[in-house]
Formats: sequence, structure tokens, C-alpha cells
Amino acid sequence: MHRLELVVATKNKKKLEEIREILEDLDVRLTSLAGYENLPRVIENGKTFKENAVKKALKLACFTGKLTMGEDSGLCVEVLEGRPGVYSSRFAGKSKSDNRNNLKVLRLLEGVPEKSRRAYYASAVALADKDGLIGVAEGTCYGRIGFEQRGTFGFGYDPLFVIPRYKKTFAELGPDIKHSMSHRFRALKKARILLQKYIERRAKS
Repeated sequence: MHRLELVVATKNKKKLEEIREILEDLDVRLTSLAGYENLPRVIENGKTFKENAVKKALKLACFTGKLTMGEDSGLCVEVLEGRPGVYSSRFAGKSKSDNRNNLKVLRLLEGVPEKSRRAYYASAVALADKDGLIGVAEGTCYGRIGFEQRGTFGFGYDPLFVIPRYKKTFAELGPDIKHSMSHRFRALKKARILLQKYIERRAKS
């Protein structure tokens, strides 16, 4: 039997690599949207990460005809009333980039003391195939926002996101520690149970 292909609904190479590292011992072949042309546009206008993840998974599973994972994630800062939230990837506007997004967060938090810089990362993972939605899994990771960008690992807001236990950002801690506790790891840990059940059902059919 051919190894099951799982299409991750992203063109973000860093996100794909992170998901691949976390799911490395699962018997699936991960691919991305990079090899597809004329992809349907998915308008990520959901009010929650879950809504956006489900939209991605369903629309792209219908397009590819394959098992598809839609993932949406972002940073929520308490004192900013949950922003950037679902707008995390485009927080700086049309000129978005990881660096510009981070600088905007730092600018909004100018003068805010350490104890009030609490934040959390959230991730929602949705799985779907051509027959519809299989399930959704979610995960969170709590920390605080630092006063400057530190570290070179990861992507997104990792250079700002401090884990109090280590007093270091995700970008300083590196993938081994991040992948053992991140929001995406926790969501994927639950999603792998859904995947395993799907694989077992497929083997029996």
C-alpha cells in the first residue's frame, strides 16, 4: 500500500518544516501547496483560528481530492485585548513581514511593564478529505512578550515570545524545546490521534 499523502494547506516552508518535524514518526507523506497551480483562494475571514483552519482544510481538500490539513495560528496579547489574534500574519498591513509585525507589537507595548505583557500562542488544526471534515484539534502555549527581538530560530513572533520558565524566547530556545511545548505541537498531538484513526479506517476499507 502506498504511504498516505497529507497535504498541508500552506506555502510557508518554515511552517511545513515545523509540522513535518513534529509528525516525523507518523506514517504519512507530508506535502504542501507549493506544487499546485490555480489554487482556489481561501478568504481567511473567520473570527477564530478554528474557523479559518476549517475553511482551509475543506476548500483545499475539495480542490486536491486528498487528505488535507488546514492550520491557523497566531499570537494573542492580553493587554491588547487579544490582538493580533487571527490577524497575526498580516498585523502590519500590506507591507507585512515577520519583522514588521514584531515591531508593531513592540510599539503598541511601549511602556507596558513585564507583569502586564502576558500573551499566548494559539493553533487550530483541521483535517478534511474529499468527503468532508474529519475533525479539529486546538492547542495553546502561554508566555509573555519581551522588550526586544531575541534569537534566530523559528519564525513569526518567536523572537518576542518569552517562556518564563526558561527566560528565553522561542527563537532562542530552538526547535527541540519549542516542539515539546508549543501551541502547534499541542494541537498536532491531538490531531495525530485523528490521523491515526483515519489511517486505521482506511486500512480496513
